Amino acid sequence: MSTHEVLNQPPPLEGVNLFTTDTVLVEALRREGGAWSEQGVTELGRIAGTKEAIGWAFQANENPPVLHTHDRFGNRVDEVEFHPAWHALLGTSVKHAVHSLPWRERRDGGHVARGALMIVGTQLEYGNLCPISMTYAVVPVLRRHSPEIAAEWEPRFVSTAYDARFQPASAKTGALCGMAMTEKQGGSDVRANTTRAEPAGAATGPGAEYLLTGHKWFCSAPMNDAFLTLAQTPKGLSCFFLPRWTPDGKKNRFFIQRLKDKLGNRSNASSEIEYDRTWARMVGEEGRGVPTIIEMANHTRLDCMLGSAGAMRQGVVFATHHSAHRTAFSRKLIDQPLMANVLADLAIESEAATLLAMRTARAFDREAKDEGEKRLRRTLTAVGKYWICKRTPAHAAEVVEVHGGNGFVESSGVPRLYREAPLNSVWEGSGNVMCLDVLRILAKEPGALDAFRAEVRLAAGMDRRLDAFIEKLEGEVARGEELEVGARRIVERMALALQASLLLRHSPPFVADAFCASRLGGDWGAAFGTLPASTDFKAIIDRARPDRDVAI
Repeated sequence: MSTHEVLNQPPPLEGVNLFTTDTVLVEALRREGGAWSEQGVTELGRIAGTKEAIGWAFQANENPPVLHTHDRFGNRVDEVEFHPAWHALLGTSVKHAVHSLPWRERRDGGHVARGALMIVGTQLEYGNLCPISMTYAVVPVLRRHSPEIAAEWEPRFVSTAYDARFQPASAKTGALCGMAMTEKQGGSDVRANTTRAEPAGAATGPGAEYLLTGHKWFCSAPMNDAFLTLAQTPKGLSCFFLPRWTPDGKKNRFFIQRLKDKLGNRSNASSEIEYDRTWARMVGEEGRGVPTIIEMANHTRLDCMLGSAGAMRQGVVFATHHSAHRTAFSRKLIDQPLMANVLADLAIESEAATLLAMRTARAFDREAKDEGEKRLRRTLTAVGKYWICKRTPAHAAEVVEVHGGNGFVESSGVPRLYREAPLNSVWEGSGNVMCLDVLRILAKEPGALDAFRAEVRLAAGMDRRLDAFIEKLEGEVARGEELEVGARRIVERMALALQASLLLRHSPPFVADAFCASRLGGDWGAAFGTLPASTDFKAIIDRARPDRDVAI
């Protein structure tokens, strides 16, 4: 029928390499020390842009995991069943070492290289990166606090062979790790946890065997092979390594009560679990569970930044592609001045997020050899995790609006992006927790503020707006008046100063100028699309478009 002829709709965005078409990420990977990994990131970018992989993402989210607490005979099994598309996604991430690259390669730039993989992988599908992130983050904790457990489990955790079978890890070709911290009554206040740990034998302390009894309100990825978890001992809250199977080959007493029905991240299983004399081994010092497990959280917080930066990039890809192929009022959307303002604003926010996330990844790479980088890493992680994750939901909402009604339809992929957007602000420390963490770092870690100041001031003299912004920020921090009630304002300004510094040093002048004019100079409204009229909109959009070399 002629009425069914499809006109004025964008073509499918398929067959586009999501890494090589991302100029900002390519530049950052090379600049920050990860150029040696470019071939591997390029291959993941190719896969992520294929029709087949895009289909996996839809299928995995349309067919969420199913919990089977018992088999048909009434035996307790506590197994989670996933759609084959989930296994295809997770297998792709494992194959490309998104969960383990820095620990496998052990060379400079490992965290940067992995950061690029995370940003690309997010655009493939975000849910599968939850077990990927936690597996990545557990390795440094075990290396430092439990070398004996690390010797046994690290080879499994860094394997690039994905093995989904539910059986003892000793019989598998690879393993994944999870985390279970929060409880009903505590949430972020994990010191309110009530789960108890009793010695399983005469030995106590690091490495000893314990039996845990209690519950966890959020257990991420319960199908994984092992978990870091928290429980109370006579000396206080302690950290434990808890596998799904005990050393004698029996299923551990790890009971999945139900899976969470979540706003987003629906392909991934999050659960409520109970321990009933569940076997585990202590990791780190007794009573020092929070500092021990926070080391894991610091790495997953980096992933929150990288994942949110990836989500912003995906939003820019969606919005610019749609606008380049959609006509309204006799002109392409991308050529209309007001839409160009919106697209350029989204692109600037995305570029600033990518630069900050990748710079933080470099600090992770260099902290062992450079004291300044070590001090900077803690601050950047907390500041960046707060700000990038906080900006992502507003960014995604604008991407929906760019598409109009099409952006509200599931088949476009935009609604899934929108539902995923708030996750990272909640996961691994809400906004308030991160801002209070920044205040603690500045107050208690000598040299942290100096390291941050030195990094930001690398762009001193390059833009008068940044110079004035830094001076005002330093005055606010130095006065220390009502810092807690104003913590969000302080951390926001720290993030903006750092992003401006990075953009001035590493991005084209037309990007840095627009950022400084809007975010620092106040020539900006309260929504995206309010950049000053002097902005070079076309140059910014062309830099961000994934299909800029494709004839329209």
